[in-house]
Amino acid sequence: MRKPLVAGIAAAAALILVPGVVSATASAQAPAASPQHHAPREQGLSTIGTSGWQVLTTASVKDGGDRVSQPGYATKGWLPVKSDDAGAPGTEINALVQNGKCPDVFYSDNMRKCFGYVDKLGPVTTKPFSDPWWYRTDFDPGFAKGKNGKLTIPGIVGEGDVWVNGTLVAGKDVVSGAFAGHTFDVTKLLKPGKNTLAIKVYPNNPLTMYTLDQVDWGQIPPDNNTGIQYPPTLQLSDALTGDNAHVVQDNAADLSTSSLTVKVDVTNNAGSAQTGDVTATVNPPSGAPIVVKQSVKVPAHAKQTVTFTPAKFAALKIRKPQVWWPYSMGAQPLYTLDTSVAQGGVVSTSSSDTFGIRTVTSKLVGKSAPLPQGSRLFAVNGKDFVFRGGGFAPDLFLRYDKADTAHQIALIKNMGLSGVRLEGHDMPQDFYNQADRAGLLVIGGFLCCDAWQPEDASKLTDRDYRIMHDSAYSIAQRERNHPSVFNYGWSDNEPVARQESETLKAFSEADFQVPVIASAEYKSTPTLGVSGEKEGPYDWVPPAYWYDTSHFDSGDSSRTNAGGSWGFASEQSAGHTVPTLDSIKRFLSPEEQAKLWQDPAYNQYHANFEPDHGGYAFGTLYTLNNSITQRYGKWDSLESYVESAQVANYENTRSQFESFIAHSTDKDNPSTGVVYWQLNKGWPTLLWSLYNDDGDQPGAFFGAKKANAPLHAIYGYDNGSVTVANLGGGTQAGVSVRAKVYDTAGKVLDDQTAKNVSLNSQGVVTGLLKPKVPAETKAPAKAQVYFVELQVTQGGKVVDRNVYWLSTQKDVVDWNKTLGEPQATLSQYSDMSALRDLPKAQIGVESSTKHVAGPDGADTATTVTVTNTSKTPSVGFFLRADVRRGTASGGVASGDSQLAAATWDDNDITLWPGESQTLTVTYRSADLHGAPAVISVDGFNTGNVVVPAARGYGHHGGHAVRPPAIEGTRE
Repeated sequence: MRKPLVAGIAAAAALILVPGVVSATASAQAPAASPQHHAPREQGLSTIGTSGWQVLTTASVKDGGDRVSQPGYATKGWLPVKSDDAGAPGTEINALVQNGKCPDVFYSDNMRKCFGYVDKLGPVTTKPFSDPWWYRTDFDPGFAKGKNGKLTIPGIVGEGDVWVNGTLVAGKDVVSGAFAGHTFDVTKLLKPGKNTLAIKVYPNNPLTMYTLDQVDWGQIPPDNNTGIQYPPTLQLSDALTGDNAHVVQDNAADLSTSSLTVKVDVTNNAGSAQTGDVTATVNPPSGAPIVVKQSVKVPAHAKQTVTFTPAKFAALKIRKPQVWWPYSMGAQPLYTLDTSVAQGGVVSTSSSDTFGIRTVTSKLVGKSAPLPQGSRLFAVNGKDFVFRGGGFAPDLFLRYDKADTAHQIALIKNMGLSGVRLEGHDMPQDFYNQADRAGLLVIGGFLCCDAWQPEDASKLTDRDYRIMHDSAYSIAQRERNHPSVFNYGWSDNEPVARQESETLKAFSEADFQVPVIASAEYKSTPTLGVSGEKEGPYDWVPPAYWYDTSHFDSGDSSRTNAGGSWGFASEQSAGHTVPTLDSIKRFLSPEEQAKLWQDPAYNQYHANFEPDHGGYAFGTLYTLNNSITQRYGKWDSLESYVESAQVANYENTRSQFESFIAHSTDKDNPSTGVVYWQLNKGWPTLLWSLYNDDGDQPGAFFGAKKANAPLHAIYGYDNGSVTVANLGGGTQAGVSVRAKVYDTAGKVLDDQTAKNVSLNSQGVVTGLLKPKVPAETKAPAKAQVYFVELQVTQGGKVVDRNVYWLSTQKDVVDWNKTLGEPQATLSQYSDMSALRDLPKAQIGVESSTKHVAGPDGADTATTVTVTNTSKTPSVGFFLRADVRRGTASGGVASGDSQLAAATWDDNDITLWPGESQTLTVTYRSADLHGAPAVISVDGFNTGNVVVPAARGYGHHGGHAVRPPAIEGTRE
């Protein structure tokens, strides 16, 4: 987020990791028929803390590290903490929550009541978090005499003193930074049996430490996320230790070959030269493994990089490699690199990791007045594409959950998004492993608005630059083998000169082969050149805003808050998202619910800590609510407010994504990518999200999903023409697009069809049709609301439906007052209040269910056919379907009945009399908790219909006669 920043080691310690990187060339090949190679367990490597941690503030511990880190130290009264799915104990607040200190911590303002309140970034000021805390754990690694042990601390959110068995290994002068990994030789400190690691963690201050924070994305945890987010590890070995194994790729431009260079660092822990055998095995997704081996002699107490090159080992030049693709373009075959270091036939250490063969490139295209050096365009395996993603946020307390990650990836792919952007929150390894397997792209990068964005380079010290370097090296090591990671960069500002050189040096040392971007704004460095990206807006703008391609502030070279569909928008959205009523009731108190619809100026705790509106204050929903009132009319209850907000959010997210797709073909000023700010939050939210942390999918979700359908027709808010896009991996031929215009009474005003359209993968065809719509009006003339329905057919089947509700009175942006601001000022709002006067429509619902495997562990699929059965020409507007826990009599169970984690192939649909659409929803039967499943369907101007999911039919407003069904979009 886009605000200016206000502005001794023990003798046993030895090795400190140096940063490393892999390049934008990642390996790949065609779809694999056989299962992926199963990686063996890494020899001698163990995660410390798997049996749990004991955590407590130092204010309650009189002893120092020399005693706290002794095996058998009494920890009665300490907080027992289980590690998360990443193997880490997490933050101080997590320790308290695990021990029942704040039940239902995310409900209402419980976190504030339990732990205090923070309203700005800075040092920790709240007790008990303003004191250091102890994290200690006992472990038995199987150490024996003659073995060597190396302890890796992969980063501390804050700073730390590291103790092992009563001895200080390293102090906070060295162990500082959330991502800066350090490895220490602890051989002389280890003993057979039980050992103890204790870390004294000092409070995180993101303004002075190279750590992480929540910026203004929500509430700031009062502990500033102080703690351990990645697990410490211990590597046991004989005289020789192998580590840092990875692959460097050199792929042919046409991917006909991939030349792999394998590197392994070998350290001699002995006092005399040692000889050993290093073996590397490249296991393809299918086919025979490639095994290479060489002997190495390493001098005493030295490290040597053993390199296997295609020049010496011809088998490492792979012909017709199996290439990794993003999921929308192809398959995701993964290779496995296994390495071992042995002496006398006895393996000392081994490693195993996956990688994908693929090539990432980027370039600047479309020099124009707003972007004088062009816009950033990315390509994977030589195929240009418009990146469409969202800003990803981890759990608010940095708790990692594999199943939650899998579910979120399923939601992201369900929306059709290309991937995610991680700003300053590099994730545990499992996140990238899942992204690799899912074909989801990941943009990595540093945070804004804190120490990572220095305002005055003269105040930086050699220690600052060392931490920057070590952080970059560790990040590169963790992410270089992952084909999902396809670029890395800085946020609001470009780096200062030495910050850039230390980072790029580290990336090079670690063989990190991805494009590096100077800034998320339109800024540059002499080394990296111009970024080709821009940021903003962050608060409400009308749907038509996104289609603008001509307005920008010539006095602001960063192009911030000039958010139309041109260039690469690294972060932008129309602000607040209102969840469904089901979700709202899970986290807002009755008082907060009342404020939501009655007091738009109220600072909602689940927005953020900025109590105002306008400018960079996002703590209220005032701007969104005002726009809904102006455009749709006033609501009279929480239910009618939430209903209106669903419609408004859907309309806006759809327009944002569609505009960047439609304008991608503009050679003079192309749109090349868009990152919705934000995709999600690590807690329940009202601000910047496409889905809530409970899995709830509101109107914003389905608007984005509609825009990113694989074969999709778009109506342009700028010129009223129709575009069709193929966002899939194959060519689409024989495509027809039909456009119909209706008035609110159901009369067809225009009906046009374009036939025999062909589109290549990622292809976009503009100007197919221009529907005839009612003439524009201006206030005080009476506005007319009308609908435009687009249908895409192929092979006689409807594969995409897209319905727009529009007004003859348009939104008019006052650009003089809008440019440079994170929200729009309008001289005229579109008037769609006539939607409130739509006549009641009648709908019928029919369902059937079968047990089939689906994404994210789903085992049940229900098809739901919704029919507009009205006998008068009444549109059924914005029809929402949900799976719910039911009763034996076929009704909805009391309480929280919605299956929020269910995923739909379409929703929030609009139908005219005689039309029907079949939707498919997948879900886990276990989520029903033994209750029967029912389907509820409700609309803007219909009653609620509930039918049993197993096989049911219901209607509202009279007996229904089933017309032919329109098939729902299948993705």
